[in-house]
Amino acid sequence: MKKRTERLRPRARRPFLEDGDSPAALPYLSLVRSPESPMAEAGPNGRFRVATYNVHRWTGRTGGGKWNPRLARDVLDELDADVVALQEVLRPIDGRRHDPLPAIVEECGYHLAFVCSRRHRNGELGNAILSRWPFKGVLTFDLSFSRFERRSAIAAELECAAGMVAMVATHLALVDRTRTKQVHAILGHPQLQGPVVLFGDMNAWRSCRATRQLDRVLDERHHNRAWPATFPATSPLLALDRIYARGVRVIDVRTHQSAAARRGSDHLPVVASIEVEG
Repeated sequence: MKKRTERLRPRARRPFLEDGDSPAALPYLSLVRSPESPMAEAGPNGRFRVATYNVHRWTGRTGGGKWNPRLARDVLDELDADVVALQEVLRPIDGRRHDPLPAIVEECGYHLAFVCSRRHRNGELGNAILSRWPFKGVLTFDLSFSRFERRSAIAAELECAAGMVAMVATHLALVDRTRTKQVHAILGHPQLQGPVVLFGDMNAWRSCRATRQLDRVLDERHHNRAWPATFPATSPLLALDRIYARGVRVIDVRTHQSAAARRGSDHLPVVASIEVEG
C-alpha cells in the first residue's frame, strides 16, 4: 500500500524576504535544540562515525510537489551515525506541514543546529548538523559570493579528550569560481584553525580549483577520482557529496546504498569513520 504524500505549493523561482528582512539578515541560525533524553554526555573519543546527506527538501528521489520526510528519516536510522550533516533541509512555515527536525531530535537522540540559507514560500531552506554529543559552540558562515545563489555553512564544536573538533556542514555553489571563494572562506576562518571535519554537498561534479584545494589541504589521500559517486541516487555517476578532515584521521569513506537510500533523496549519503588524533 502506497504512502500518502502531501502536495507542496509550486517552488518559488526566486528567494523572497518577509517584511523587515534584508539580504544582510541571511544566513541566520534558526534552530538549536537538544533532545530531552540525550544518548551521550561526553564528546567523541577515539573513533566515531560521520555522514553527510542531501535530503532534497524531504521530497524523496523524484522531488517536485511531494512531501514525505519519513523517507529520509528511515535512511538516518540506517546510517546510525554519531554526527550527520544535512543539506537542502526545509522547515515549513505555512502551518500546513510539520517540521520534521524536532521529531528527528527526539526519536534519534540528536542535538541539532540548523542555519537558514534562504527563505521562499515553502519555508526556511538550509543546512543542519545532528550530533550525539552536545555542542560547545555553533558558528554560521555566509558563503553567498554570487548574486545568483545564497549559500551558507554551519560549524558545531565538539569537545573530545584531545580538545575541540569543529564539524562544518555546507552546500557549496554550482559555479567553480564561487566554490573556490567559499573554500577559501571556510579554510581561512580564524575560528577553524584546529581539527576540522568538513562535510556536505560540494557540488563537485568535476575537478576544479576548489575541490583540488580541499583535496590537497585537508586530506591528500582523497582526490576527485577516488571519491564514491552519490548522484543520481538510482545510478550514481557524480561524486557530489564528500567528507574531508584536518587534524583527525579519515579511516574510510563510502556511499550508503540501500533500497531506502535510493528512495529517500536524489543523493546517496556518504559515511566515514573518523579517528581523533592525540
